[in-house]
Amino acid sequence: MPRSVFTDEHDAFRAVIREALTTDVVPDYPSWRSSGMPSPTFWRRMGSLGVLGISVPAEHGGLPGSDFRHSAVVTEEIQRLGLAIGGLRVHTDICMPYLIEYGTPEQQATWLPRLCAGEAVIALGLSEAGAGSDLKAMATRAERVGDTYVVNGSKTFISNGAAADLVILAVKTDPSAGRDGISLLLVDTSTPGFETGKHLDKLGLAAQDLAELSFVDMHVPVTNLLGEENEGFRYLTANLAQERLSIAVNSQAAAVAALAWTVDELAGTRPGQEAKFTLAACATEVAAGQALVDQAIGAHLSGQLGVADAAAAKLFCTELQGRVVERCLDLHPAGTAFRADSTIGHAYLDGRVSRIYAGSSEIMKVIVSQQLGL
Repeated sequence: MPRSVFTDEHDAFRAVIREALTTDVVPDYPSWRSSGMPSPTFWRRMGSLGVLGISVPAEHGGLPGSDFRHSAVVTEEIQRLGLAIGGLRVHTDICMPYLIEYGTPEQQATWLPRLCAGEAVIALGLSEAGAGSDLKAMATRAERVGDTYVVNGSKTFISNGAAADLVILAVKTDPSAGRDGISLLLVDTSTPGFETGKHLDKLGLAAQDLAELSFVDMHVPVTNLLGEENEGFRYLTANLAQERLSIAVNSQAAAVAALAWTVDELAGTRPGQEAKFTLAACATEVAAGQALVDQAIGAHLSGQLGVADAAAAKLFCTELQGRVVERCLDLHPAGTAFRADSTIGHAYLDGRVSRIYAGSSEIMKVIVSQQLGL
């Protein structure tokens, strides 16, 4: 069905991104899967195209006139090619808004130009071994001593963790206050006491940087506090709608891509009625998901996307991704679908975690049910 969310400007941007991904990323992607992360040249290339400056003010090196739709274009083109570069969305959709919204002029001037140019990579340090969805359970502490915070603790499953030059680190500055005692610190990864742990092997997402981080008596200047002390939980929840919408866009695009690959795979053959019915059902569900995502993008642009609406979009699209990719995998010849170089096989593995991160499907159901007054 025709989509109305994009303009001619976005279509032109899409053509540029498609060419760059095809020319600069696809040939190198196998090496990323081997090394476990994108190459430094990838970040600089995306910076040169303005991708890393989407929604960032132009005076800090941002892409002029850009908004979340530009990010959606990039995500859709990445998925169209069967790539898994979630660290890019972590950089643009998840981390940059914190600096834009809560950073001081000095913090913004120090980091935003470098981040927009691809000269630095950013990560968000939230998850811990004993604190995933329940942020108030985090154990990482930051004790103020004079004009510094002394930080001790660890984080795990941190996207961009190994490549990061800057980490937005969630810490407990008032351990007795639960979620009301969380603060965010801007941590330069060259700070003494900051350690990057082992690269984490994963089921899928082989090209995505995921690492453990640890902090031992790490001294962070008080001037690196992002926003106000003990307001970190509020800041984190304020960006959840965009974070979950970003994941919904990615999952929807993955479902669109899987359907297209499968139709192409069966072109010129004589598929049976069952295969036709399966693809017809997938196409119908994908169309429904696209309508939901596009409506959510429009609501987000107008400042009207609520937490429950974003949760519903993430819930529907991530579950849709799982169903569609699995059905499409079953329709590919077994001799190709289960090879190590299979695009649809990678999509099957890469997509599973989308139902877990940024809040599991069960958490999304809790949020939606609460919106219903239940």
